[in-house]
Amino acid sequence: MDTFRLAEKGSTMAKRLRKYAPEFRQQVIELVKSGRGLTDVAREFKISPQTVSTWVHRQEVDRGEREGMSTDERAELVRLRRENRALRQERDILKKAAAWFAQETDVIPSRSSDS
Repeated sequence: MDTFRLAEKGSTMAKRLRKYAPEFRQQVIELVKSGRGLTDVAREFKISPQTVSTWVHRQEVDRGEREGMSTDERAELVRLRRENRALRQERDILKKAAAWFAQETDVIPSRSSDS
């Protein structure tokens, strides 16, 4: 299965990325962990050595064998950033709406310290 992704932010050139089945990734990782050379395994399966290295590294992080942010933590960070962006947009819209309504009614609530 092939997917497309922009090579760089703002780039008009698309870069072809291949999606690999989790079982295939696991098989490649196990071969490297068993002592086979990373470049040999990559060559055998016609994938880049960097891809294999990334898979091995990601698994080590996910299992706690190496320092770094796990896959679940990365997914949560992406979700939280998306949610944060949406909340900021909503806040900005509400600020503008409140300012518009205050202008329309010529009433600006006073800020008292009697709260």
